[in-house]
Amino acid sequence: MKSLILVLIISAVANAGELKNFHLTVKDGVFEPTTIRIPAGEKVQIEVQNNGTSAEEFESVELNREKVVTPGKSIKLFIGPLSKGEYKFFGDFHKDTAQGKIVAE
Repeated sequence: MKSLILVLIISAVANAGELKNFHLTVKDGVFEPTTIRIPAGEKVQIEVQNNGTSAEEFESVELNREKVVTPGKSIKLFIGPLSKGEYKFFGDFHKDTAQGKIVAE
């Protein structure tokens, strides 16, 4: 039984290292790119880098995510697995300009 648990733990750790990574930057209230395409049905990691001089927040009601990114820093978000479709996100501090979407395909 102990060896089965150990195999499961090792497998989970190995699979965690295989996540596909996607990058998103925010600067002066604008996300770049505005569309990120990810594989449907897979868990992925999105790194959000703030290259601006003020804080911004990555927020998505559809993805149930909300996280502040301070200037010069980055955050990592784990998303999915998602069904095929579009999932909007926005910057809560610049709602008019900081907008984008994740497309699971």
